[in-house]
Amino acid sequence: MTDLRPVDTFCGRTRREFLGQAGAGFAALPMVDLLSRDGLFGRPDGGRPDDQKSAGRTDPLAPKAPHHKPKARSVIFLFMYGGPSHVDTFDYKPALYPLDGKTIDIKTKGRGGSKSQGRVVGPKWSFRQYGECGKWVSDLFPNLAHCVDDLAFLHSMYAESPLHGSAMLMMNSGSILSGAPCLGSWVNYGLGSENENLPGFVVMLDDTGGPISGAKNWTAGYMPATYQGCVLRPRGEPILDLNLPKGMTRPMQRRLLDGLGELNHLHLDPRRGANSELEARIASYELAYRMQQYAPEAVDVDDEPDHIKELYGLDHERTAPFARKCILARRLVERGVRFVQVYSGGNHNDANWDAHGDLVHNHTYHAGNTDRPIAGLLRDLKQRGLLEETIVIWGGEFGRQPTAEYAKGTGRDHNSAGFTMWMAGGGIKGGVSVGTTDELGNEAVDRPFHVKHLHATVLQQLGLDPNRLSYFHAGLDRKLVGVEGAEPIWDLIG
Repeated sequence: MTDLRPVDTFCGRTRREFLGQAGAGFAALPMVDLLSRDGLFGRPDGGRPDDQKSAGRTDPLAPKAPHHKPKARSVIFLFMYGGPSHVDTFDYKPALYPLDGKTIDIKTKGRGGSKSQGRVVGPKWSFRQYGECGKWVSDLFPNLAHCVDDLAFLHSMYAESPLHGSAMLMMNSGSILSGAPCLGSWVNYGLGSENENLPGFVVMLDDTGGPISGAKNWTAGYMPATYQGCVLRPRGEPILDLNLPKGMTRPMQRRLLDGLGELNHLHLDPRRGANSELEARIASYELAYRMQQYAPEAVDVDDEPDHIKELYGLDHERTAPFARKCILARRLVERGVRFVQVYSGGNHNDANWDAHGDLVHNHTYHAGNTDRPIAGLLRDLKQRGLLEETIVIWGGEFGRQPTAEYAKGTGRDHNSAGFTMWMAGGGIKGGVSVGTTDELGNEAVDRPFHVKHLHATVLQQLGLDPNRLSYFHAGLDRKLVGVEGAEPIWDLIG
């Protein structure tokens, strides 16, 4: 059969023409490889191309120099899984009370889809003013209300998704798609750890279980697994297998690790450096080795004095589970752990803040479990001088609508168009409120802030430029704040 293709097509007419055109592309591959090794496209292991001092390190969690002088060195993220109702907690909307039970025209979008009408559910708790700033706070938080002068409220948060799975990924990783590193991973990648004997990123789940999407919420994504969150168990021993296996001694462990290090050395490529995957595994084994010696003391909450246990509510059955996590969070940041995430709520339905049915039952339960421990955490950090260098974040993956989801009942559907979060410590101004939702709390209207602006604020306070911190992956310089970038919320920064 005669080949009638014109000679200017990609492959040409002959094998010689094909090889001539294809060969030009193959010849460029070695050049790309050489340039990447020289740092033009970032370090071969995906590391920070701007961090020249860390280029030769073998420990991925070794401390790294920040981009600028930090105001904070650690973060405690109190994650209220399920989506607490902002109009029943910290976003006071007096216009909602007289509308209770009335059907009004209002555009909403939640789990139940888009609607143009809804039955208003008035707030089920009274609000009172507290502190020198005069902040309105719901009766759901009688203890936390007395800390408002240390808190900065973000009333105009918004995100893309009103569904739990994708919304949680967005709040944790800045992406509604799975596979991206979480905020805690970015912090440890950018700064390293201050304590080589403990994980740099720790996650504590609710006693009822983990959130939807599971480990995707604390994954390191395309980064080495060294940067992923280490989950501490909510009951019993926080970390399993801290004791040596039967017949194993610490000198034997040390010799085994040294042998792995030598194996990594044998895999060295003089142009590329160590095998990054093997290196990350060895670093993980090294950390586990050191944790067996130092972690038992760090997680020993029972060692705390009685007045501290009382401050957090560890002496009361209802508040004890979350109080234990909050005390442990303070002990960890006190010992140099960079990022601690504590979940309130797990599993499904009323096991978390997802109040689709009985709002009063749901929020009374979860607020009652967490109010005193959170207030105790803030006071304890402050009296120890740790609040100045520790950012505390409170919030869920979204808020809730001002209208009912069903024909009957007080439950509210999800609302990602406008919700409230607060921050404290680490150079964040206290006693301020930034942004607003409309008079019914349905949508952010004044100075809306995306989740990425929250992430940018955290990185900024830790000494990292959010628009500069990147990780080279799949041919791109990936960033927590995305390719478009995001500015910190400067009004929050003192």
